[in-house]
Parts: sequence; C-alpha cells; structure tokens
Amino acid sequence: PVTDGSRELHSLCAQLEFLLQFDLKEKKSFFGQRKDYWDFLCQGLAQRRQEHEGIRFVTSLDKLKTPVGRGRAFLRYCLVHRQLAESLQLCLLDPESLREWYYARSPFLSSQHRVEILGSLYELDGITFHLAL
Repeated sequence: PVTDGSRELHSLCAQLEFLLQFDLKEKKSFFGQRKDYWDFLCQGLAQRRQEHEGIRFVTSLDKLKTPVGRGRAFLRYCLVHRQLAESLQLCLLDPESLREWYYARSPFLSSQHRVEILGSLYELDGITFHLAL
C-alpha cells in the first residue's frame, strides 16, 4: 500500500493539485476569500448528488481553514476510498460549469484530455492508499 511516507504520493498529490488549479479562474467568496478547486469540487458534486461523504468528512475537520487545505484533504480522502476518478468525473459533466470555473487552456475543457485524465485516475482505484486523514 501507498503510505504518507511515499515520495510518489507527494508527487501525485502535487500534480493533481496543479491540474485542478491550472487555468482556474479567480473567484471570491461573499467574504472576499479566494475560491479554489475545493469550491469547484463542492459545487460540481452538489449538482450531481445530494451529499458526498468526502465533502462531509472534510467540512467536519475544524483544523482546516483554507480552501486549499480542504481540497488537499478531499484528494487524500478520495484516494483512500477509491473515489477520486468518479468524484472528478461528476464535476466534469457540466460544460457550462467548467467554463464558469476554468479558462480555455484548462485540460478539463478538452474532451480528449478529460478522457485521458479520468482514465489515469480510474487506474488509481487499483492501488491501496493507507493515508492519515
């Protein structure tokens, strides 16, 4: 299994975060806090299902104060529970929402890149992750 001490894990998480932040439009919350990929994931999952266990889990963690911290915790939760590809796929289903959150260079706006990214993420479902949540 992949654990917190794995160098590959840190590289994977950094690449996932880079991908989710690449060409992300700058948006602000009502209180002026910058929105991040965490907010994109929350909105995308809320549109597709009633509640995602990962979102509920991450929002219950009082220590997490920033959208980036919550996003990182969500990615780890999804890796442990083999839900990353499915969760991201649900967020990528609505082209209008994608254009609302991302500029044109985002790989999420290309159907070919979306298929390749999701295919790679679904391969991660075969790997066991034992991570501290």
